[in-house]
Amino acid sequence: MRIANLWALTMAGVMFLSSSLVVAGEVAGRPVDGEMGFQRAVTEVARDIQWLDNFLNYISAAIVAFVTLLMLYVIVRYNKRVNPKPASFTHNARLEIAWTAIPVLILVIIAIPSLRLLFLQLEVPEPDLTIKATGSQWYWTYEYPDEAIEFDAVMLQKDELTEYGYTADDWLLATDTRVVVPVNAVVHMLVTGSDVIHAWAIPSFGSKIDAVPGRLNETWFRAEETGVFYGQCSELCGMNHSYMPIVVEVVSQPDYDAWVQTQQAMNGAATTKLAAAE
Repeated sequence: MRIANLWALTMAGVMFLSSSLVVAGEVAGRPVDGEMGFQRAVTEVARDIQWLDNFLNYISAAIVAFVTLLMLYVIVRYNKRVNPKPASFTHNARLEIAWTAIPVLILVIIAIPSLRLLFLQLEVPEPDLTIKATGSQWYWTYEYPDEAIEFDAVMLQKDELTEYGYTADDWLLATDTRVVVPVNAVVHMLVTGSDVIHAWAIPSFGSKIDAVPGRLNETWFRAEETGVFYGQCSELCGMNHSYMPIVVEVVSQPDYDAWVQTQQAMNGAATTKLAAAE
């Protein structure tokens, strides 16, 4: 009875702790002070990543609880005082088959959703938009090949936040320019590096891909709600590694079309001015 009660209390505690760690509030797109766990998912990939993490936590907790209770049972039932004359057998075929087959079965159960998620991440659907991100020490350069748009995104200093419409809470997350994409559009990201290895990552999208010099990696996302979403370089790329943020603004299709026209006009004006100067 005591073991059954201990098992029930252990599993209740594990379920409570797991739920408190994984649910990270209602704010999407940015870290929140005092929260533990994932940022709220806004893509199918991010939701599947968080589901798989929960699933693995439950399996791990069950294994730890089972092994702990088994050890306690053995300690109590088969200690020298209670069992002064130990058994002399050395093998148990059924037990050996069980402790080999059960872990294999657990790994197969884990592999099924893991492989599905891996294919979901790697198989890029027909894109609505392609963006190339190039990591440099320590900023990002973005190109929209089909729209002939290119710009750098550099982290803002504290005294610049208000000028660009940010708050003090956006320090270390805000950049002077944002990646802008339409909502519910498949965005194909081509990612590379110009000097050392960087990594382009947006937690709310479930996106993380290395930016390797001389290599073009790819990933994708489809944001299902509008808003501003933050990320940071996730590779140790030098002393200013933590000052290389990423900002993606998801807008409606009409707003995106207007932004594209504005950027193209600005780029055209800049090109004209440069040609005149030459």
